[in-house]
Amino acid sequence: MKSLQIAATGMAAQQMRVEVISNNIANMSTAAYRPRTAEFSDLMYQQYLTPGTITSQVGTLVPAGIQLGTGVRPSTVSMEITQGALRETGSELDLAIDGAGYLEITLPSGDPAYTRDGKLNRSADGEIVTSDGFPLADGIVIPDDARRISISADGEVVAYFDGEPEGQPIGTISLVQFVNEKGLEAMGGNMFRETEASGTPNQLVPGTEGVGFLRQGYLEDSAVDVVKEISDLIEAQRGYELNSKVITASDEMLAATTRLR
Repeated sequence: MKSLQIAATGMAAQQMRVEVISNNIANMSTAAYRPRTAEFSDLMYQQYLTPGTITSQVGTLVPAGIQLGTGVRPSTVSMEITQGALRETGSELDLAIDGAGYLEITLPSGDPAYTRDGKLNRSADGEIVTSDGFPLADGIVIPDDARRISISADGEVVAYFDGEPEGQPIGTISLVQFVNEKGLEAMGGNMFRETEASGTPNQLVPGTEGVGFLRQGYLEDSAVDVVKEISDLIEAQRGYELNSKVITASDEMLAATTRLR
């Protein structure tokens, strides 16, 4: 009885959907988190009678045929390209990207990684680093005697010193953009890695060629819509229950055939 296997694929699909939703809800407070969406496609069909088959000598054609599906399979878990709300923090090293783009950071291995989490800090050497200690690829070092720094919307970093009214430029923070953001590989820790699907990173000045501006003193909140996630969770739960009822009904039908005399 094929309905047992078909319903099992449906239960597995809804279980994966619940796992994706639970991860979104778990990251409802994660800075710059973009929710994921599970998408599915139907499996191959068994062609018992192909549409358009000739059924008589005069050329009569079957208008619809008999095509029985074999279930469902996951096709992709894609990232929604949605920006979270910008929250003011007042910290001079907090940066939010207002628009498209990613900050490029350098991993201990020397490989690049990309993030939208702008919770930056100052290392013991004065270098601007992420909350995990990874430096920005722009290599900006804040002088020890700098009183404060200012970061403009286009990424220019200016340091101010005691007794000097004019600031001194110490570098520029750039942004990178990808042709296909959904093709990035999530690494955890709010970081992504380039893949063949994402395309190569294009380094740009903030505010140019489609990338966003930098907002000093702000952080991007998670883009998770909790109300939508709860609604999707209920829908997935109902789908799981319906598929389980199909298995129960199929089991009862098989039990009836074994009782035949």
